[in-house]
Amino acid sequence: MPHAYPFLTPEQKKELSDIAQRIVAPGKGILAADESTGSVAKRFQSINAENTEENRRLYRQLLFTADDRITPCIGGVILFHETMYQKTDDGKPFPQYLKERGMVVGIKVDKGVVPLAGTNGETTTQGLDGLYERCAQYKKDGADFAKWRSVLKITPTTPSHLAIIENANVLARYASICQMHGIVPIVEPEILPDGDHDLKRCQYITEKVLAAVYKALSDHHVYLEGTLLKPNMVTAGHSCSHKYNSQEIAMSTVTALRRTVPPAVPGITFLSGGQSEEEATVNLNSMNQCPLHRPWALTFSYGRALQASALKAWGGKKENGKACQEEFVKRALANSQACVGKYVSSGASAAGGESLFVANHAY
Repeated sequence: MPHAYPFLTPEQKKELSDIAQRIVAPGKGILAADESTGSVAKRFQSINAENTEENRRLYRQLLFTADDRITPCIGGVILFHETMYQKTDDGKPFPQYLKERGMVVGIKVDKGVVPLAGTNGETTTQGLDGLYERCAQYKKDGADFAKWRSVLKITPTTPSHLAIIENANVLARYASICQMHGIVPIVEPEILPDGDHDLKRCQYITEKVLAAVYKALSDHHVYLEGTLLKPNMVTAGHSCSHKYNSQEIAMSTVTALRRTVPPAVPGITFLSGGQSEEEATVNLNSMNQCPLHRPWALTFSYGRALQASALKAWGGKKENGKACQEEFVKRALANSQACVGKYVSSGASAAGGESLFVANHAY
């Protein structure tokens, strides 16, 4: 019989569950502003802005300092290492500024994907080395939650059992290390939207992957009430000829989650996975209108689906700051309404209907 050596005190458990609840309070979700320097380069390239540290700071400052309309929409913000140590124009560290606005500060702690030997082009995620020390430091510097992304692909031969188990195990190791430091782990097993598979196949694979992830979290004695899940929505592959509507996507996604995610998990914060801004909001809204019982908060942890229009409106120009913030506020409000199933589509914004799909997406 396995034996659980208690590694969290009741006080630590309470702290973790309180943080998780704050992030996914009704109507709230996460702004994922943790794109690596390389990912920002691609975004900036699309608007002809130079990828300098100062430009990255200015752009993120625009998002963080948007007016008070975003306060009831954004529960947490995930930062990249560089952003964690940047400051506002008047010298206030970003983490301190966000906390003063009532937002929980998060940090991306993985070190990217690497090939998994013995598989057909599959990957695992690196970054466990030194994670214990990094978490201790990040907690001291203001981070209360973290993110780690694992990536799986649907093809006729993948994901393999090896890739599923390896990635589940790595996510569980990461989660337990975070919790030791009072950091809520966001567990992100992303199944990429690349390929021509149909909705049914994506649902089947999503169920298999999530079942393995929660088995690993259980094996590692991870305290589920102090975690959040960041999964893909169940959608057909990007090249699938059949187009499914948002109700079908919602039904498949909620069914897969009900079969695999324990009710102890406080919230599920979806990634947008290259959907257009409007699509990501509409699909989230449909899930929150779905007739099936949902024991967890279903909300968002969007990067591109909160920022595409804002980035376009900014265009790297100082004078467009207000326009950039306006677009960001618009998306934040839309997704906040979708979290409670009350979003009414009013047509697209600057980049609202554009597909944000990137093949083999890495950050």
